[in-house]
Amino acid sequence: MKIIIAGAGDVGFHLAKLLSYESQDTYIIDFDGNKLNYINNHLDVITKKGDATSIKLLKEIGIDNADLLLAVTENQNTNFTISVVGKALGVKKTIARISNPEFLKNDDIDFKNYGVDFMISPEELAAEEIKLLLNQSSFNDTVAFENGLFNVMGTSLGYKSPILDLTVKEAKEKFSTVDFITIAIKREGVSQTIIPRGDTVYKLKDQVYFSVPNYSIEKLYPIIGKEQVDIKNVMVLGGSSIGQKTARNLCKDNFNVKLIERNKEKALTIAEDLRHTLVINGDGRDIELLEEENIREMDAFVAVTGDSETNIMSCLVAKSKGIKKTVALVENMDYINISQTIGIDTLINKKLIAASNIFRHIRKGEILALANLHNIDAEVFEFEVQPNAKVTEKPIKELRFPREAVFGGVIRDEKAHMSFGDFQLQSGDKAIVFCLPEAISIVEDLFN
Repeated sequence: MKIIIAGAGDVGFHLAKLLSYESQDTYIIDFDGNKLNYINNHLDVITKKGDATSIKLLKEIGIDNADLLLAVTENQNTNFTISVVGKALGVKKTIARISNPEFLKNDDIDFKNYGVDFMISPEELAAEEIKLLLNQSSFNDTVAFENGLFNVMGTSLGYKSPILDLTVKEAKEKFSTVDFITIAIKREGVSQTIIPRGDTVYKLKDQVYFSVPNYSIEKLYPIIGKEQVDIKNVMVLGGSSIGQKTARNLCKDNFNVKLIERNKEKALTIAEDLRHTLVINGDGRDIELLEEENIREMDAFVAVTGDSETNIMSCLVAKSKGIKKTVALVENMDYINISQTIGIDTLINKKLIAASNIFRHIRKGEILALANLHNIDAEVFEFEVQPNAKVTEKPIKELRFPREAVFGGVIRDEKAHMSFGDFQLQSGDKAIVFCLPEAISIVEDLFN
């Protein structure tokens, strides 16, 4: 598969990194020589310095025999132009990163007619992720598949968890009435992700990811030693595009939302647009202002200003005031893995979310969905099982499934099923699979 990425920023780099695991024929174009040099030193892809809207340059790298063009520069208009030009020159599929919400939700224009097959908005995706996190407040990471029939949920184990110091097998026996599968563990001080086996022991401060059918979510709380927290009152810091989208989404779900915006003119504009949100003009870094606005009465605090450090520090202040749930937006991807160690519930990066969302269009086989977990450099896939696929030939325990991957559950006829060893997949099933990068190609082959 030949893939061309326009833009070597965080989204482009992360996409190139994911693709480099699979030896895809990948090209990445950018004006910035320093970014391209960094990519050359770290990834096995082909870099090209120049303008991705250049017809000459696109022809030089063989746009006419490319399968996919990903336009993910910082500029929406540039991405739109790149897609249109690329499609006209013969690329099979185009995906553009855009920021205008009108482009995403409209019935007036079919952008495919102009050469843009798919559009991705990092801001929209981040706002959706924040809403999901607040709905499952005792977990710091959550991904829903098939409208929540199956859910992957992550949390850090504290002293109160009854599975502490038990093996995975012992925990399953102790809580035999609860359907759950432990799909991954991220351990403090250990760089590699642990794919748990029966003898793997749960340890204090482990970041554990469970795959759970919807009917078992409430039963999971006693296992992790936490109570289900009801989030109703939310304070949002920052009237950025993500802040506005988050407030709008939460108000639609009947949350009580206060939004703090530093710029007076912007605050007035937001207040006119978001009728159900209480908009306050002020500096969210001012602790006195937060106290005046009753921060202690809030259930959750979401910091989405354009400054990562402000978001992190304000969330730490919110935590010190007794806020149950904190979410901070960060630009630097290197910050993502430190959320638990510094005391913030969840750090999110809109570019990482966007890259994972785009990546599902690249996958071979019948992949219905793909998600990235915040603290782990790996993916959760939802495969649709094809007729005569290798995974249908034997029960799961007899398949040559790589150690770097694990089944998280199966959806059959719109019902959730646990994917234990004796379960045998059938054509039409939808399988949830957690997979480290080195095993992706093997897993894909089994589903083909």
